Amino acid sequence: MAALQIDDVPAAIRQAKRMLRAQLPNYREVFEEVAQAIGEEARSLARLREAGESVIPEIEFADIAAQRVSAETIARVKARGACVIRRVFELEQAARWDAEIADYVARNDLDALATQRAAQRNALPPQASRPLIYGLYWSRPQVEARESAELTAARVFLNRLWRHESEGRVHFDPDVVPAYADRLRRRPPGTAAPGLAAHCDGGAVERWVDESFRQVYRHVFSGDWRRYDPFDGAYRTHASEIPSRIASSMFRTFQGWTALTPQGPGDGTLQIVPIANAMAYVLLRALQDDVAEDDLCGAQPGRGLPITAEWHAPLLDALTSIPQMQAGDTVFWHCDVIHSVEDEHRGTGYSNVMYIPATPGCAKNDAYLQRQLPSFLEGRSPPDFPPEHIEADLADRAGVADLTALGRAQLGLTGAA
Repeated sequence: MAALQIDDVPAAIRQAKRMLRAQLPNYREVFEEVAQAIGEEARSLARLREAGESVIPEIEFADIAAQRVSAETIARVKARGACVIRRVFELEQAARWDAEIADYVARNDLDALATQRAAQRNALPPQASRPLIYGLYWSRPQVEARESAELTAARVFLNRLWRHESEGRVHFDPDVVPAYADRLRRRPPGTAAPGLAAHCDGGAVERWVDESFRQVYRHVFSGDWRRYDPFDGAYRTHASEIPSRIASSMFRTFQGWTALTPQGPGDGTLQIVPIANAMAYVLLRALQDDVAEDDLCGAQPGRGLPITAEWHAPLLDALTSIPQMQAGDTVFWHCDVIHSVEDEHRGTGYSNVMYIPATPGCAKNDAYLQRQLPSFLEGRSPPDFPPEHIEADLADRAGVADLTALGRAQLGLTGAA
């Protein structure tokens, strides 16, 4: 899948907005309808949250394994665009991985090395003596979790929530889960991390200027926004992103992480806006007349798509911290769902996670696997991430010999010894 190259971004934005408005002459009226409907949903979620009710669906992994998740629960997950999956791993397994990672960091003095590399990129949080997100990808616990039968089954379940075949075309294979190597969070209590504000990953200006992205949102841009299905896989795997070392170029049905320690609201945890179709608001908001012609509500190439009080205040009413997590639980959120991280960790223990998303089999993801594989073999940072290469010289990182048959297949190493 070719990367999207734009020589003059402001000109591309102006051209896209002219075209989209011409195709939707009543863009103001359609946006007002979207704003009313989604704004009311956000206010309803805020009321439920303030009343102490859960707004993020929870599923027992045992129910996924036994194929007994109810249709009602699935409908809630698809409406909210997120879910917590409980007890994917035994508590003891998660605690063992957490201890192994701590040993890996201490044994190799990775706190110092990660801090040095982050400082070189000006990526240290203010007042922080070390990073909260570690550029580590190939520790044995991370590799074991990615290739585990449990997490693979959970991600196949999530992939299958999508419509992966329509109009005589297969968009992706939900039963194949290619490995997307991502980082670790090791956040001690008392840390502040301003800057991880509300945003969407997986494309910023591309959503308006790339033809395949516009096809993903074709019903929104045609004004028939209620037909927009966030779980329709059509055109998703053909969308092109602007190359970046801070944005994903793999198609992820859901972003996600696995908890290695207990953590909950107030512990510097994840926050989401649990409205799966909120992107309809975001897309049409940028076409309104109070936004400059060369602006898309602050979207920048190669960055996350910002969701701000200036442009998207009604959506932020629904911003909600995920519920209390135990070690071995996982949380997943749809690739278009708005999310952020709490600024402060006011808890008493480490808030540690492994970032592991749900990904399906498709040509786009196969192409990324080919680019990612040398990173695994050589211990380098994967192509989507800053080239820190912290693990390149570590003898105790995971290698081919540590992989199961499933792990080799997920990394694109099928047939390797």
